[in-house]
Amino acid sequence: MTPPAEQITVVGVGADGWDGLAEPSRRALLAAEIVIGAPRQLGLLPAGVRAERVAWPTPLRPAVPALLAAHQDRTVCVLASGDPSHYGIGRALAETVGADRLRVLPHPSSLSYACARLGWPQEDTEVISAVGRPVERVAAALHDGRRLLVLSADAATPVAVAALLRERGYGPSDVHVLEVLGDAARERHVRGTADTWDEPPGDPLNIVAVACRRAPRTARLGAVPGLPDTAYEHDGQLTKRYVRAATLAALAPAPGELLWDIGGGSGSIGVEWMRTHPACRAVTVERDPVRAERAGRNARTLGVPGLTVVTGAAPGALAGLPGPPDAIFIGGGLTAPGLLEACWEALPEGGRLVANTVTLESEALLARWYGRHGGELVRLAVASAVPVGGFTGWRQAMPVTQWSVTNARTTARTTPLSADSGDPS
Repeated sequence: MTPPAEQITVVGVGADGWDGLAEPSRRALLAAEIVIGAPRQLGLLPAGVRAERVAWPTPLRPAVPALLAAHQDRTVCVLASGDPSHYGIGRALAETVGADRLRVLPHPSSLSYACARLGWPQEDTEVISAVGRPVERVAAALHDGRRLLVLSADAATPVAVAALLRERGYGPSDVHVLEVLGDAARERHVRGTADTWDEPPGDPLNIVAVACRRAPRTARLGAVPGLPDTAYEHDGQLTKRYVRAATLAALAPAPGELLWDIGGGSGSIGVEWMRTHPACRAVTVERDPVRAERAGRNARTLGVPGLTVVTGAAPGALAGLPGPPDAIFIGGGLTAPGLLEACWEALPEGGRLVANTVTLESEALLARWYGRHGGELVRLAVASAVPVGGFTGWRQAMPVTQWSVTNARTTARTTPLSADSGDPS
């Protein structure tokens, strides 16, 4: 049965092209008046598909609404690699025209093929996309014994992944590059370790599989907030490990939420907020350009290159930030005129604000706001064991006063669409 003209059929296609398509996918393509896809995908169609072939323009995402609108009265098929709803064009289409207008016919994805070839269970394998995204995102997923699949942007991605593994102390990791999966005549499997990887770039249609193995002297970084202070490059302006863990607990990040980190210093709060889940977003505001640049380096090193670093002094620098924020952390500059007021005004209903200070002046300010808005006011004190002559004693760090509160006022808010775009390739 031919779908109605207003419905868009999304057909997943593999490296084996027409030969690998199921009959419903073939029928949809033969009945189409317009077929939209990447040039490589359009080239897989036989002459029997008589539809007009339209290649996606670059950049893709901004062009989607106009291109679909131009053909709204015709029968349209869109080609996608493998499963269109998994790191594919299906997401962009659903967000543009609505899921009710889509008929999605998936094909086995390269992830399915890769796990099948390697004997890896899909549910225990983490997937990171390097298509249109920095390869540094792999660093956040590096844990001894974990298995990763990296969706490659091109033929150079395997070399970049191997270099990153070596730089992060995961050189002993097993690396597999699986090319042109699904095309029996062209499939290729190259294997080695990151330490010894010297393979020249091969086919651009590839996926990189990594069995993570940490080198003996590489620091172990856990999956929860409170990374060692030594994981960061800093000049002393760093929320220390145990206070940082307590601060993230008070901020309570959840998937997809946005944090404003005011007075970011080395960026540690924003970095660890984003490390809690790949969908978490954060903006770090730091007035010192040297520290702002350092925060960006820390973010890339620790696997969250998507951290946005804004150089400027708050509250002025808050204008134009993405928002509204789900949470705000103030780690510096509390006494700046209008800062607390601006942050409170920016919070929607249910938004959280956490502020830390070590000075009496800022503590008095937090006490007044606590008296006005409630929440929780606590003092965090940490002492470390140090040598005292031939014995051991406690050295007390400066106590930190922390105010955390949830904004209970009712305000309207809208949630912006994710910045991630679908990948049609």
